Amino acid sequence: MTEGPLLVLCALSPELWALRGGDWTGARGGPPVLARTGMGRRRAGRSAARLLAGEGYGALVVAGFGASVASGVEPGEVIVADAVRDTDGRRFELDSAPALAEALRARGLTAHTGLHHTADRVVRGARRAELRSEGALAVDMEAAAVLAARAELRPGLPAAVLRIVVDTPERELIRPGTLPAGLRAWRALRAAVPALTAWQAAGGPYPAPTPLPSHPQPSTLPQEAS
Repeated sequence: MTEGPLLVLCALSPELWALRGGDWTGARGGPPVLARTGMGRRRAGRSAARLLAGEGYGALVVAGFGASVASGVEPGEVIVADAVRDTDGRRFELDSAPALAEALRARGLTAHTGLHHTADRVVRGARRAELRSEGALAVDMEAAAVLAARAELRPGLPAAVLRIVVDTPERELIRPGTLPAGLRAWRALRAAVPALTAWQAAGGPYPAPTPLPSHPQPSTLPQEAS
């Protein structure tokens, strides 16, 4: 990874709030940049393209809430993508999954790795079973569009995708258990932040910082893209 800041993209305000409150003290390359893309492939793709065409970043993370399409995965657990595909048949491979999943587990989170499917709408019922039969483990609505922008603008940029499970085939969003499941997911996303910075740092090497004593140290707090 290069020495730019970590760019972290999410779709929703609650995801941004959770990420903002995490422990970013291990971030390399300057304060991380957090940005909310909005929901859906179109919004996410436009936001990612705008950001990636600007300042240089050291790595890219797509993080937020998502749905499991497999039984046995509980709300609050993490699914790290080893590949992401979309409804147009495009597939984006990611080699970041093993290291990021290990970093998450080292911090007490339950992490799975597998294929993420980026859908055009919320997926429920029988469609989840279909996606599972096609090899998917998680479903979202943004990641593939972000990775498409990366492939076009910054193909060499290290990238990772993770979703904190909010709902499962047994507990879909429309059911009463959504509120406590959402709270568990929010806490898990916040707790995942040190794993993101550990994954970023492990991709070094980075030159040792040599700040002058007469100058204040730069803030490690995340900055938000407008």
